[in-house]
Amino acid sequence: MPRGLTLWLLAGAAALAAGAAQAAVTVIGGGAADACSRAAVTGESDRRSEGLCDLALETEPLNARDRAGTYVNRGVIRMRRAEYGRAIADFDQAVKIMPELGEGYVNRGAAYIGQQRYAESLAEIDRGLQFGVEEPAKAYYNRALANEGLEDARAAYFDYQKAIELAPTWTLPAEQLARFTVTRPAPRN
Repeated sequence: MPRGLTLWLLAGAAALAAGAAQAAVTVIGGGAADACSRAAVTGESDRRSEGLCDLALETEPLNARDRAGTYVNRGVIRMRRAEYGRAIADFDQAVKIMPELGEGYVNRGAAYIGQQRYAESLAEIDRGLQFGVEEPAKAYYNRALANEGLEDARAAYFDYQKAIELAPTWTLPAEQLARFTVTRPAPRN
């Protein structure tokens, strides 16, 4: 944003109420882990989908990436039901198994947003972005929500802009940016 511009945010609580974006991990190869992955990717939140993840974790021989990804996916399903504590426990397991899995951190940050733990959320999302994630636009969107929670409208504005740049067809960041007004201050005499 050019120097001398002022940013105003309208109805900040509306964006936070919209909820954080979840980033699932694709697990392929059939079986319950694959079904759990598809459920997380397609937005499911029901107990049956969670049960598929449970079944995969309990019975399938998964490599470290797929086991960590299945924990992330189960956490995403739980987070959609606002079961933040249980979701965070899954993300903790995922990063314990595979510390370089960025989605584990980004989703833990999203769960922290649900708990209004905005500063902790920022740290988690930044760490996830450092490791890399399959859907970075969702990470920037979540970081924008956390910045709004911390009443940092300028940082939120730029994170929404980055989300749009990375995923131009995703409408949610643009909807949030519509609440912002950028004005030039009156010239001083």
